Parts: sequence; structure tokens; C-alpha cells
Amino acid sequence: MYPYRTISIIPRLPESIGRLRELAYNLWYSWNDQAMELFRFINPRLWEEVYHNPVQFLLRANEDELNNAAENKQFTNNYRKVMDSFDHYMQEKTWYDNCKTPESTQLIAYFSAEFGVHESHPTYSGGLGLLAGDHCKAASDLGLPFVGVGLLYKQGYFTQLIDSDGNQKPDYPFQNFSEMPITPVIDETGRELIVDVKLPGRRVYARIWKMLVGRVCILFLDADLTANRLEDRALTGQLYGGDKETRISQEILLGRAGVRALRAMGLKPTVWHINEGHAAFLLIERVRELAEEQGLPLGPALEAVRADSIFTTHTPVPAGHDVFTFEMVDRYYSHLYERMGLTREQLLELAKDLPEGGFNMTLLALRFCGHCNGVSRLHGEVSRAMFHHLYQGIPVEEVPISHITNGIHTLTWLAPELRELFNTYFDHDWEKKIANSATWAEVDAIPDKDFWQVHTALKAKALDFARKKLIEQRTRNQETFDRVKEVENYLTPNTLTIGFARRFATYKRANLIFSNKDQLLKLLNNPNGPVQLIFAGKAHPADTAGQELIKQINDLAAEEQFRGKIIFLENYDINVARCLVQGVDVWLNTPRRPMEASGTSGMKAALNGVLNCSILDGWWPEAYNGENGFSIGADWDFNDEEAQDKYDYNSLLTVLNQVIIPAFYDRQPDGTPVKWIQKMKQSIKTIAPRFSTERMVTEYTEKFYLSAMQRNSIFTADNYQMCQEMYKFKQFLINNWHNVQIINVQASEAETMPLGDELFIQATVRLKQIPREYIQVEIAYGEKCKDGLFRIHTLPLTAVDSCSSGDHIYEGSVALPQGNYGYTVRVRPNSPYFTHHFELPLVCWAPSF
Repeated sequence: MYPYRTISIIPRLPESIGRLRELAYNLWYSWNDQAMELFRFINPRLWEEVYHNPVQFLLRANEDELNNAAENKQFTNNYRKVMDSFDHYMQEKTWYDNCKTPESTQLIAYFSAEFGVHESHPTYSGGLGLLAGDHCKAASDLGLPFVGVGLLYKQGYFTQLIDSDGNQKPDYPFQNFSEMPITPVIDETGRELIVDVKLPGRRVYARIWKMLVGRVCILFLDADLTANRLEDRALTGQLYGGDKETRISQEILLGRAGVRALRAMGLKPTVWHINEGHAAFLLIERVRELAEEQGLPLGPALEAVRADSIFTTHTPVPAGHDVFTFEMVDRYYSHLYERMGLTREQLLELAKDLPEGGFNMTLLALRFCGHCNGVSRLHGEVSRAMFHHLYQGIPVEEVPISHITNGIHTLTWLAPELRELFNTYFDHDWEKKIANSATWAEVDAIPDKDFWQVHTALKAKALDFARKKLIEQRTRNQETFDRVKEVENYLTPNTLTIGFARRFATYKRANLIFSNKDQLLKLLNNPNGPVQLIFAGKAHPADTAGQELIKQINDLAAEEQFRGKIIFLENYDINVARCLVQGVDVWLNTPRRPMEASGTSGMKAALNGVLNCSILDGWWPEAYNGENGFSIGADWDFNDEEAQDKYDYNSLLTVLNQVIIPAFYDRQPDGTPVKWIQKMKQSIKTIAPRFSTERMVTEYTEKFYLSAMQRNSIFTADNYQMCQEMYKFKQFLINNWHNVQIINVQASEAETMPLGDELFIQATVRLKQIPREYIQVEIAYGEKCKDGLFRIHTLPLTAVDSCSSGDHIYEGSVALPQGNYGYTVRVRPNSPYFTHHFELPLVCWAPSF
């Protein structure tokens, strides 16, 4: 390919509306419909053609249109209101201003392989990316010192096309970065800022781009430079594309070059948040920095990294974690062994996956991040069980993986029509109190007719959108005029409409509702309560089973008996999701429990009054209260997938036929479904505050970020003195823990005790050379199960005497609650600088007594 330069010839913006360009380059517009309406007002057709991309819009709008807008009183009034709102947002005091730590300079760096901020910037594939985008928006709202780091993909994930036979066909359109809401980072000489990283046999260079999301900045790395080899320029070509060599190269670029990008910009994070294991190589880059620049040996360097690193895992199945062969890691990292002061074996040991064999990116993050969490309560439980083998001897519930349940950015996903309705009936500043339950209780004050009228309008909008999408698809596929024309009669507005839209992985069971064709026919054609189904979602181009599900749905939709009652919308993205979660009646979710880590699409639907009908998996067990939606199946696990599918299908059919359909069609004489509306309002007021990113990011800050900031200050002070002390402390305990014994335990109890009486415990503990302040002796009690105890509670025992043998006597008492309990005594390591009781996974349990 021949070299060339680019130049953009842009229309002149009238001075009176000159800040439109500033607005176009800040994704604040993505959750402010009035801001987007400014562009739509100028040229509605062009706004849709550029797919709501304001940068591209301003490149293509002609000057006459801009001048006309500048002379339109309605437009200029709205323009001033939007810019005043933007300025107020950027300058007002925030929640974080009231909880800053005493340390002077703080910065949270958030690394993710994908960011789903808006459809105009397609650097996402699904839920992980949308969660990352919403996380950044909430960080901006709350005023956190926050920077995102990701990769800039020339072809994004992929654009999904459905051909005339119902097959998924991937398309990889070229993304013109100069027409996107991003700008290159410039150094002090006016040149683009470039960072590099060594890969086998060569160096790979990446330029840095930045995107503004309110107060937050996201940095993106782009390897499409002429300084790179052709195959290296393609490293930032596709999200989740290519083979294992591509994947490890991308993850090195994200993790290691991402750290270097921050350094090149003079940014010094005090908190490092890894969103899924793709970015875990940043840990190795930080160890390299500490070894080469601070002279720290491996052990203390790892303590420094652990002190301020956070890891969020999103994958509840082992197959979903990135694992590279030892040979591959050796090829990509052998040049660093000497520089980091370690051997090949030491590096591989950092993430060795013993059951599977290989270098596991999730294990790398789990072992060397001080705080680790799953993304729902159930996912936390699943993750603790999955990684229990790393903490042998420790109860599964005490494995140091907590949970922070995902949320959604409310103002991004709330329909503008509902936002306007809430403005009428809620307190004037309700948008500042999104995580407050009292805010959403006001939904009960909205008259049912007004509420239903808005939902009906949103539903009509969604169905119209779906029909237009399907017409565009059939027209592109050159289908007959009759085939295109008949779509106009699809999807009747008064019919119960069920939406199912998500990534088409097989465990999500998009075809569960199709398990019995005869029953499906009765369901859709019930004269007293008909149903129609809208599907959307992408299967990874390498996932043939997922693509077959898409084909199956399209084949069914083409059958005469289902025509117009089942449709599949191609190219599921933020725009399609927004329309569906705001406009269908029921949101269906049928994953095979417990394989859904969290899920957020149902939260978006609930926010808009769309009722969830879901398996009790992911976030739904925390949300469902019996009145705010519908549950499918049971909250237990199955050993047989076929039996599970059968059970869940029967449950789904029962819920639909006996509960959902009768409730939806139960109308007042004026056509208002009062009982259904009550459920819709219950959905909003119980789910909207709890499952918002405002609550989620506040929880991350209070549980993790502030703690990590403080630990960073402590562990970096005095030339990393605490890192060295902590490493020595842990090594001492590891080398001497075999000497710890609980010699005997005496208890005061009989077989039964009256409620309120205290159980007295005395334990004799042998520590030998381990100082008493290095350990904690405690009573552990809980309910009995086949594997020991669960729902464990602990109470420390107090050292009261020392024996002539050197052993120590500990005593204490506890008043147990009513019930049948098991109890014992244990010894564990103790340090005020641990993030969790079992940061050092050692424990000594009392023998039988």
C-alpha cells in the first residue's frame, strides 16, 4: 500500500453555535437526548445515516444547514440550555469530592479489552464492553479520578449480516478514526505520542488516542502504523479475532503497552483495576518497572503490585478464561527474565494452571491483585468454588473473591419519554439521587393511564424500528417485493411482545422456548392471548453452534405458521438494544444456571418498566421479589443438562400460559392493564436504584478504590519498605507454618445449651518461633454441611498465659444463636496490611476434640 496523508475539510460553524464541535467530542452527549437532538434537528436524515455519530455528522453537514440552525430561535435556545447543562456538569462538585483520601494525587486506571460507550464508537462485543462503558460514565458522574485504557480496533468486533437463508455473515467495515469522537494524544513537540512493546523478534509501536466521557478520559492504543510490520498493524484490527498468537499479542499490547501509555502521558495511577483477565499482563509490566527502576526483587515487587491492584472476573466457566501454553509465554517473555531478576520457572509459576496446564490469565490476576470480585452474588459463590483449589484447607466461602453486582448507567438506558415523565412526577433533582430508593418510590404517583400511554408509544416505536430493520435486511438481500412488503404487517401493537437479545452463546439457550413446536404454535396463536417474539444477538464467527441457533430461529420465522410472529433483528448493538429494552413487554432470559455471571440487559429493561422473565441466575436472584417480574426454573443446580433443559422449559411454558399471558391481557374497560402496570412500577422502583452503576461504582470506591489508594501510599513509602517487610513476613510464615499446632481444645458445653448461655473455649496452641502477633486464634462456628461448616462466623480468642513448654493458652466465649451448630478453633496468619484474612492462604484447624 502506498503512503498518504489525511486532511479533513470541515464546514465552518457559526460562532453562535461553535461549541457543537466540543460537544461532538465528549461522549457526555450519549446519555443526554437533548444534546443529540441538536444534531438531529439540523438534519434528521443525515443523523440517521451517520448512525448518531456527531463527529461524522459535522464533517458532512453543509454550511447552509448550520447557518439556518444558528438563525433558528428554537434551536439556539435549546443549544444554550444544553451547553449550560454541560458546563454545569463538568464544573459542579461531585460525590467523590466529599470522600477523597488525604493523599494528594490519586488516579484509578481501568483496563478493559472493550468499551461499549455508544454505537458511534464500536469497540465492544457485548456485556463486558457495555459494563465497562457504563462504569466509565458513572465514574464521571461521581467525579472519580479515573482513566480507562483499551485497544482501538480498526474493524471493531464485526457487523452481523443475515442472508436470505437466515445465516449469520460477518462483515468487517473499516473504521475511520478521524470521523469518530476520539483525538490523537500529542506530545510536547506536537507529534503523536507513540509507545512500543517488544514481541518475538521485533518491536511493535502504538499511537495513543483519547476519548472524553464526561469528566473521564479513555485511552486507546492503535498499532495500525507504518512503522509496524503488516501483520502487527492488524493486531488492533479485530476485537477477539485471530488465533492464539494474535490474542497473546493483543493482551501484551493492552497490558504492557497500556501501562507505558499512561507513563508516557505523565499519569501515575495509584489504583489499577483489571476488568477481566485480558489485561492481566499489566501486572508483569509493573513488576518489570519495579525491578528495573526501583531495584525491587520479585517478592517485594509482587507485594507492591498486589497492594493497589483490583481484579474483576466476569466468567463463571473454566473454558472462558484465557490460557496460553508455557512455550508461547516463554517466547514472548524470555527477553525479560534477566531484566526482572527471575527465572523462566518463576515467571510461569505466577499463573500456572495445574488442572489444565498452561499460563492462565485469570489465575495471574487472582494471585496478584489484592482485591478480587465476581459480578453478582451468585457469581461470587461460583468463582469461590471454581478457584477453591488455590486455597486448600480454607472453607470455600472464605476464598478471597468477593462480589459487586453489576449495574447500568441509568440515564444512558432510560427512554427519553420516561425521563420526561419522571421529570414531571419526581423531585426536581432526582437524577442526582439515582441510587436512592426513595427517588424511585415516586413512580407510584404517576397515573396509570399516563404511564401506559408512554409504554404504548415506546412499544410502537420499537416495533416500527424492528420492521424497518427487517425491511432493510430483505432489501439488501434482494428478496422479492412481496417478501419485503409483507413485513409492514408484522408485529401487531396490541400483542404481548417478548424480547430476547444478547450474545448467542449456547449456554444462554436462545432456543429453549422452541423445545416443542406444537406448544410454540399454541402459544403464539392463542386467540385469547397471542404472543410475538423478537430476537437479536451475535454469535462469535468461530462459534458454529451459536450460529446454528441463529439459523434455527430464522428458519422458524420463515415458516408460514410463525411468519410475522417471530423475527430476528441483525447486528445487535447499543442502538438495537436501546430500542428493544425500552419497548417490548417482557424481557426473556434463559441461561443454563449458574453460567450467567451477571447480565445487564434485563436491568435496562426493568428500568423502562419491561418485566423480566428469567432463570434465577446472574443478577436476577438478587432482584426478584415475586412482584417485579417472573422467575423460571429453580434455584438449585442440576447434574444433567438434558434434565435441566426439560425442567426449565416446562417451567417457562407454565409461567407464560398461567401467569404472564393472563396478567397482560387482564384489562379495564378502557384497555388499561392495571395489575400489569403495578408490576411494571414495582420493577422500576425496586430494580432501578439497586442495579445502577451509581450504586456499583460507589461500592467499588468504598470497598476497593479508597482502600487501594491507602495501601499504595503505605506500600510505596520509604522506598517500598513495607513491600519488603511484607514479603519477609509472608516468607517467614510459609517456612515455619508447619510448626503451628493446636494441642488441645476444652469446651464448657454439654450436648445442649439454653439460648443466651455462653460457650467457653480454651485452646492450647504451639507456635514455636512464630510470634503471637503474627497469628490470630479464633473460634469458628457455622451450620453443618457435608464438607464441614458453612455460613461461618468467627470470634477471636485472647492469649491469657504461656506454658513452660513455650505453648500458649487462648480463651474466649461466644453466645451462639438458636439452632444446631458446629464449632471449632483455628489459627490463621494475621496482619493489619492484609486485604483479606486469607491473603496468605495458610490455616491450622484444631484436631478432633
